Amino acid sequence: MTPPVEVSRAWAADGAAHLRGLMTRLGDDAFAAPSALPGWTRAHVLTHVARNADAMINLLTWARTGVETPAYADDAQRAADIEAGARRTPAEIRADVEETSDRLAKVAKAMPAQAWSATVRNRQGVAIPAAEVLWMRATEMWVHAVDLDAGASFADMPLPMAVELLDRLVRDMAGRPGVPSMRLVADDDAREWTVGDGSGEVVEVHGPVTELVSWLCGRGCSRRVRTGDGSRPPQLPAWR
Repeated sequence: MTPPVEVSRAWAADGAAHLRGLMTRLGDDAFAAPSALPGWTRAHVLTHVARNADAMINLLTWARTGVETPAYADDAQRAADIEAGARRTPAEIRADVEETSDRLAKVAKAMPAQAWSATVRNRQGVAIPAAEVLWMRATEMWVHAVDLDAGASFADMPLPMAVELLDRLVRDMAGRPGVPSMRLVADDDAREWTVGDGSGEVVEVHGPVTELVSWLCGRGCSRRVRTGDGSRPPQLPAWR
């Protein structure tokens, strides 16, 4: 279920401010350094964040006008735009991230209430309500803040958002090849999640909510994430 628009809007705004703070503190020479994403520098991550804002504006425009406006022209153009944008100066990248983020916030604020229930399609071609766009943006902000490898962690994320993201990660894992049946137990939230149908051997994994999120989305597994017998949890296929 999609969170209420105002809740997702707040998470997206807080995430944008968090990422902007990290970006502002980076020295110019740090933009060319590797990020936590294989093959991408920090400049690539930040350029992607800016182009993602453009993509989300496209989807909100689609919802508001009824005129089909895909998030991206196609995957090849998306990749080319990120690659070209990552070669710009740090000043240009900073300005781009800030301008596109601010423009998205203005477009979202001006959306008519009824437009949030309009149906659009995400990058994968899946039909979603327009209200999902702000959740998608919030996820991009908080996850890519970690990907910058500039000191952020999932512990910075608001706990209710981390719980929502964990719910979704568990659903995404359902039926995927290479994912064992698991029972996830949050040490800090008195919640449990079941991955798979529970058939066969079920692996029990314990950890704080935000560290379970980090593990499930392939952003690192801390020592606090352990199976019931104290061993390391299974390795999972890439989330995205």
